[in-house]
Amino acid sequence: MSPTPTETHCPYCSLQCGISVVAGGAPATLQPQPDFPTNRGGLCSKGWNAATLLDHPQRLLYPLVREVAGDRSSPLRRASWEEALDRVAGAIERSQQLYGSDSVGCFGGGGLTNEKAYAFGKFARVALRTSMIDYNGRFCMSSAATASNRAFGIDRGLPFPLADIAEAKAILLVGSNPAATMPPAMQWFDAGRAVGAQHIVVDPRRTATAQGSTAHLQPLPGTDLALANGLLHLAIRLDLIDHDYIASRTTGFEAVRAGVSSYWPDRVERITGIAVDDLYRTVRTLAGAESAMILTARGAEQHSTGTDTAQAYINLALALGLPGRPFSGYGTITGQGNGQGGREHGQKADQLPGYRKLNDPADRAHVAAVWGVDPETLPRAGLSAYEMIDRLGTDGGVRTLIVLASNIVVSAPDLNRVADRLAALDFLVVSDIFLSETAALADVVLPTAQWAEEQGTMTNLEGRVIRRIRALPPPEGVLDDLQVIKELADLLGRGEYFSADPAEVFDELRRASAGGIADYAGISYARIEAEHGVFWPCPSEDHPGTPRLFAESFPTPGGRARFLRVDHRDPAESPDPRFPYVLTTGRLMAQYQSGTQTRRVPNPAQAQVQPEVQLHPDLARRLDIGPADIVQLTSRRGKANFRAKITDEIRPDTIFVPFHWGGLSAANALTNAVLDPHSRMPAFKVCAVSAAKIGEPDDIALLERSPQGGFHDPARTAAATLLRAAGRDSPAAPTARPKPGSVFREDRTVLTKNRFLQGIYPFEGAGFEKPVAISPELSYLVPDGAVNQTLYFRGGNTADQLITVVLLRDGVPMRYFPIGAKADVHVPLRVVEDIDGGSVVELQLIAPLGLAGHVVVDLGMVEH
Repeated sequence: MSPTPTETHCPYCSLQCGISVVAGGAPATLQPQPDFPTNRGGLCSKGWNAATLLDHPQRLLYPLVREVAGDRSSPLRRASWEEALDRVAGAIERSQQLYGSDSVGCFGGGGLTNEKAYAFGKFARVALRTSMIDYNGRFCMSSAATASNRAFGIDRGLPFPLADIAEAKAILLVGSNPAATMPPAMQWFDAGRAVGAQHIVVDPRRTATAQGSTAHLQPLPGTDLALANGLLHLAIRLDLIDHDYIASRTTGFEAVRAGVSSYWPDRVERITGIAVDDLYRTVRTLAGAESAMILTARGAEQHSTGTDTAQAYINLALALGLPGRPFSGYGTITGQGNGQGGREHGQKADQLPGYRKLNDPADRAHVAAVWGVDPETLPRAGLSAYEMIDRLGTDGGVRTLIVLASNIVVSAPDLNRVADRLAALDFLVVSDIFLSETAALADVVLPTAQWAEEQGTMTNLEGRVIRRIRALPPPEGVLDDLQVIKELADLLGRGEYFSADPAEVFDELRRASAGGIADYAGISYARIEAEHGVFWPCPSEDHPGTPRLFAESFPTPGGRARFLRVDHRDPAESPDPRFPYVLTTGRLMAQYQSGTQTRRVPNPAQAQVQPEVQLHPDLARRLDIGPADIVQLTSRRGKANFRAKITDEIRPDTIFVPFHWGGLSAANALTNAVLDPHSRMPAFKVCAVSAAKIGEPDDIALLERSPQGGFHDPARTAAATLLRAAGRDSPAAPTARPKPGSVFREDRTVLTKNRFLQGIYPFEGAGFEKPVAISPELSYLVPDGAVNQTLYFRGGNTADQLITVVLLRDGVPMRYFPIGAKADVHVPLRVVEDIDGGSVVELQLIAPLGLAGHVVVDLGMVEH
């Protein structure tokens, strides 16, 4: 008898496609649900391959702790849950005894279920009594959320069902590429265009979405606000605004009218690069349509002016009378799987469940009553995500950090700074399904259940609350995050306030959210299953839910939407002679977020997707870069390497890279951490870079390890050394080869990985009798359980006398490599000997006393 399919949802983007999972004796399989309202049988490549990760050989199956407690340079080893959680609880207690409650921080993720996000926020405030909690959604939705709350009094990504997109006669889509990021959603856009809808896409790249649109506007990154103000200027000048709507349903219009009066078309063209004629056509298309939508996403919002940019498009939508009209309005396209629910129920620094505010006495009193605690014991608002990260390990900063479902080392901006701050922590604990780049730095790593192994709810981009239903149990010995939160609360003496049962947690969430902006009081598991999800707000069990907002009023004190004047400001960082190009970042279809999951999918087509840099042919010719060459980008913060993709789909002055990789191809080694003053969103979408070819297409080694040199100060060098000591030169590398008792699944093919010690370094000789260390970066600790073998050495010397590079193992010379004056050498070692785990491989230099120059070194190794 075949197993019964379980209807649940894809674990990736905010579309949360309905899928059916079959799990039994064989590996789990899945199919899309043909009748689920958002995807109607559609599924992208990420979703189709989601089940392959459930039994992946690199999956974490046991807790890991450092061999030497407190020493993150010592190897990770398998531990019992009791030992691992005792270490975590002990670290929490030590930090708070020495530095106070706020010395312990929590960092969550937009992929957590509503129940886990709620419990994590409660754990911070009730068990830890810390104000220091935020989540990676701060990097995703915070600017649009802030603008929506200011203008409408509520933040729900789409205030209408996704299906309404098919009925809109005109759509302005700003900074979004759903054809790549959520392909099943395109059926609604396609349906609209098939009956004559006019779609205008605003994007610096001619993406797949833009290629299918009626018109494509290609602005310089960071100028979307000027574009919105310019369109509103024209709407007012041409008298295309809805005067009755403005008078009866809004406030603040006159200040905005005055503000946009200076955004005349030729000025906007100079700022954005968009032709005046295109500005006129766009505003006439929107204003002349029977129904119209303005949709924004991260391309417009991930800026130091992201909140104001979203507000500018809200202003345009209000002036045209769109919000609340049938098949019309303003919306923002949520990115992460539970990006909507994850920001509603308490894991943001300033927030309590139901979108209540920590600084509101009534909100504090309501939630405290549900939790059974004194409102005065609840901490006040803490720091936003990057601000908390930036102060890790400092006086007054977090000393012990708990991370759930987030890979900070890849996803946060200015990652060299992030690595520094993580290295400064007294204690780091990470819960994940794989040994991510962040988990590899932790004192304790906790395995957790995957999407098909847990119960709970998610809230998709339309505000539809859906069920995640368990299709199979997690592997023996793996706990889910609710269980871990409960266990830790017990150890801290606060267990009475917590439950590990998701149904109990959801019922409490309903009570805590009752009467709040995001009111889930009337939503039950039974209703969700019976109705294909329920739209919030839903204040009672006999309430139908709210698929469409704003038809009659806005949830503001006066019932009116608010215009707010906003003005264009140049990006925080602009090109200059040293860094002459604008860099913008984004997603590729085959990958998701930091790539912790999708980079491990055993699908050849998906695995072949490499970190790429998109360059216009004119720019590539100017830089002598050919297709598939290895290109290094440099910003004021660091360097990163990518494979060149030459395409006329991008502006000639703009460079695009995806952010799904760590190591040498980490886009966020380049990005600027300057924050939006309102939302505290970092400026991921604009920074200044230089670009240069550094290798031919077959120089794959240049994409496989962490970059050396560049703008690394001593603290950053220490952080890089910490990464190597943790056995993590590349994102997918395990700390040890699979063996009985290891943290990975057994009876799988043994994995091998290339390792490299390489870079360009200055030197000064100390005499032939005295070898000297070249750089701390040229020292590598072979992880326990692994075997390392050297394959080749290449070296170069800029000095005018002979020098010698020495290969040492545990301080004992193994090989000498003489390099002539201003010459080079290549020695194919083809395995000197096996180097066992625990050994240190190092390169040192011998040169005449006082001789100065630069040495180029490249030692290739293989590890299994």
